[in-house]
Amino acid sequence: MKLENLYKTSFAKVYPYYIAKAEKKGRTKEEVDQIIRWLTGYTQKQFEKHLEKETDFEIFYTKASKINPKRILIKGVVCGVRIEEIKDRIMREVRYLDKLVDELAKGKKMEEILRK
Repeated sequence: MKLENLYKTSFAKVYPYYIAKAEKKGRTKEEVDQIIRWLTGYTQKQFEKHLEKETDFEIFYTKASKINPKRILIKGVVCGVRIEEIKDRIMREVRYLDKLVDELAKGKKMEEILRK
């Protein structure tokens, strides 16, 4: 997929897949939302507004003015690519979230996922 296509994709269209991945492993939508809020700094209300407006990935991440500085502690490989080596800012943010949802689905404790 070209970056432009991903960037213009509505976050709301991908969000159910994050939830499904978590729920399939016995985790909850609330935990997914907590991860998203931790990563972006959005309140639940702000996050839900983005879902309602079907904000695309690019806007979703560029409007997140309180991005968590601890996100740089997220390391590893997602889709065969090492997160730390991703140069493109938006793609790196997308992969941070992918990695956190993967960790949730693998049964990690929220304290570890949220780098506490």
